[in-house]
Amino acid sequence: MGRQMTEMLKGTLEGIVLALLVGAPAYGYEITAQLRERGFTEIAEGTVYALLVRIEQKGLVDVEKVPSEKGPPRKVYSLNAQGRVELAEFWKTWGFLADRIGELHTTDTTTEGEN
Repeated sequence: MGRQMTEMLKGTLEGIVLALLVGAPAYGYEITAQLRERGFTEIAEGTVYALLVRIEQKGLVDVEKVPSEKGPPRKVYSLNAQGRVELAEFWKTWGFLADRIGELHTTDTTTEGEN
């Protein structure tokens, strides 16, 4: 993954993880696996776990400890009402940015041959 992709993901990964949790509660490894299934193959597990700590501290998820067949209990994260508000704001912001960037891209590609 290139430097640009890494930098862009830093600003959007929280929203991406919140969006994954809309579907169903999940624990850290499941979230990492879902990200990888969706093409985010270079995201390290440690990055996901650090993000989960942050969104828990921000009060965006509810956490339940569930017994595990292997080892200590797992922390299962589910999106709560505050997390849904944050996710709605993320999508609103994402839509705005995507529209503006799309306009820039269209303008850039239509003026390329003019120089």
